Amino acid sequence: MSTLVYDPPELPANTLRVTPLGGLGEVGRNMTVFEYDGKLLVVDCGVLFPEEHQPGVDLILPDFEPIKHRLDDIVGVVLTHGHEDHIGAVPYLLKLKSDIPLLGSGLTLALVEAKLKEHRIRPFTLTVAEGQREKLGPFDLEFIAVNHSIPDALAVAIRTPAGMALATGDFKMDQLPLDGRITDLRAFARLGEEGVDLFLVDSTNADVPGFTPTERSIGPVLEQVIGAAPRRVIVASFSSHVHRVQQVLDAAHAHGRRVALLGRSMVRNMTIAEELGYLQVPAGVLIDYKKARDLPEDRIVYMSTGSQGEPMAVLSRMANNDHEIEPGPGDTVILASSLIPGNENAVYRVIDGLTKLGATVVHKGNAKVHVSGHAAAGELLYCYNILQPRNVLPVHGEYRHLMANARLAQDTGIPAERTILGENGTVVDLRDGVAEVVGKLDLGFVYVDGSSVGEITEADLKDRRILGEEGFISVIVVVDSATGRVITGPEVHARGFAEDAGVFESVKPKIAAALAEAAQSGVRDSHALSQIVRRTIGRWVNQTLRRRPMIVPLVIEA
Repeated sequence: MSTLVYDPPELPANTLRVTPLGGLGEVGRNMTVFEYDGKLLVVDCGVLFPEEHQPGVDLILPDFEPIKHRLDDIVGVVLTHGHEDHIGAVPYLLKLKSDIPLLGSGLTLALVEAKLKEHRIRPFTLTVAEGQREKLGPFDLEFIAVNHSIPDALAVAIRTPAGMALATGDFKMDQLPLDGRITDLRAFARLGEEGVDLFLVDSTNADVPGFTPTERSIGPVLEQVIGAAPRRVIVASFSSHVHRVQQVLDAAHAHGRRVALLGRSMVRNMTIAEELGYLQVPAGVLIDYKKARDLPEDRIVYMSTGSQGEPMAVLSRMANNDHEIEPGPGDTVILASSLIPGNENAVYRVIDGLTKLGATVVHKGNAKVHVSGHAAAGELLYCYNILQPRNVLPVHGEYRHLMANARLAQDTGIPAERTILGENGTVVDLRDGVAEVVGKLDLGFVYVDGSSVGEITEADLKDRRILGEEGFISVIVVVDSATGRVITGPEVHARGFAEDAGVFESVKPKIAAALAEAAQSGVRDSHALSQIVRRTIGRWVNQTLRRRPMIVPLVIEA
């Protein structure tokens, strides 16, 4: 796979162009643009959550730069399901143009609309269901039921005169799903008979052998853990994992416990799911969080967010004793979700914090309290054999996942040259049944930091890491503008150093001497003098304290 950046040619006639803007080489930011005859169709528009080396960042968006000047050409955005890594960036796209139509299932659009309401955007939406076909410009779309860890997920077949592409979204092939809605392999077989020219397939579990266990197998384990818990139970999950919340409600009800939802997104999403009939709440089980505190401790289950160790989520705050609920001996905490790659350290830090407080922590590593929402290798092999696609573009996953998926495709007889290992910005053209890479766009990370979008750069993050790891030093010197002689200072102020401030006394004469030497040489420019200060103290700190702090010199002329 080449990472060389080069522009694609003008789109030839009768050619479908496919450009992933996110979701390749990462778990999140899923977004793919399809182009035919001057019109664009977007499939998914999600966010990526920051890792530890991105301090202060709230969310990471796909890079919209390639489509910013073509917003009028977008005929619609198809959303395959309601997880944040597929819908979270929709508000930021619609801020550029608010009337781009959104297509998705009932639950998916309800979750998006609630999110857009917070951004004061009223979208144009079209609710679609499995088996439905819609024409958007030159794109003929057919929606197919797929099973995932959230209800109402859809794959989309995109027919154009250049051929048919099939995008699975996130999916698995659970044969005993909680909602009875299986991945529609009969529809897959029918599309295979018609001829799938390009298969864009979920890769997240492609390196896991066999089959993903059924969601149904989790229920008895949750019932057992909740039934045996002596005090309070706290369950952490994704705020959109309707199936898992359903299982917790059922288990709590079976053992005479009430359930209180914690976290704004959890309350919002489950309210929507209940209103639309996707969540069946046993009578009298749900209780308001404030009233829950009056119940006996062996009669309550808290359902919270924070299963990925997010610093501001409910569970992390509990682990840091920064929440009204303070876990302690006898409490049971269940982490009912998978580990997103990159979050391992944060999650284990939360587990350690809760364990230190005396709580019993049950997680995927020591009990069967979660199954993945993604197809494992055995399921993907079935799909390849049923569909027999002409070309394959593995999507949704880190590079090792994409590579494992490509190997599976080749194992079923798809030629290596028809299996495209792409990355974000890879431009693929489909024409006459052949898909080939024709360009590579230069895409970046777009950081959301508070209210600013895209203003934080890699240089800013590097500065934050230096501040966090190496400390900060400011040096203030007043010099005579005519002679360059030091009048006052240098004053050295340091932050993030364990050493006593007196340690910097020995460097002050060195700074004064360097400035005097510069003055004799006729240097008067304050910027040049600032650089001399920076170099002098930087060299000294590196040699003496073995640190590379951020240094901010201020030379004032008087």
